[in-house]
Amino acid sequence: MKKTLVFLSFLLGFWAIAQDTYELAPESALFIHGTSTAHDWTVKAQKMQGSLLLDTETIKEIAFEVQVADIQSERGGAMDKKMHAALKKEAHPKVQFLCKEVQKDDLVLIGRLRIAGVDQEVELDADRTFDKGTVHFKGEKELVLQDFDMKPPSAMFGQIVVGDTIQVQFDLVFTKK
Repeated sequence: MKKTLVFLSFLLGFWAIAQDTYELAPESALFIHGTSTAHDWTVKAQKMQGSLLLDTETIKEIAFEVQVADIQSERGGAMDKKMHAALKKEAHPKVQFLCKEVQKDDLVLIGRLRIAGVDQEVELDADRTFDKGTVHFKGEKELVLQDFDMKPPSAMFGQIVVGDTIQVQFDLVFTKK
């Protein structure tokens, strides 16, 4: 019995050592591009949090989130207020992505994306590189606001309306803890 416990402890310890945890680096970026009846627009996530679990160069899990309040435009408070309302900031203060499956040599991330309290299964095509203790993902994903039960924001009594389709551009850098 003692030998079995020692052996199991050794295996569990080895397994824990073989997994590396990475966290999202400050140089990471996330932009959301969209259109409206008046002009194209871009907003940026000012702060993000995330982690990545790597097991001998195999990605096991990626978790990523941004506070809705940290998604801001260059156009100022009025646009931010409408965008935050569309994202249902008060009831659902975070946008979250949890990847549990990686396919095609780490180029397709399959996971659950939660926006405005609605979960959708998504596939993200990404370029991935490993370099000196970092894992870097870069890609884009087109999303439809109504798929997340979001009503496209409007202004000037409905004269300006945001398009229902947005383009999310991500450049995520994870560094080893």
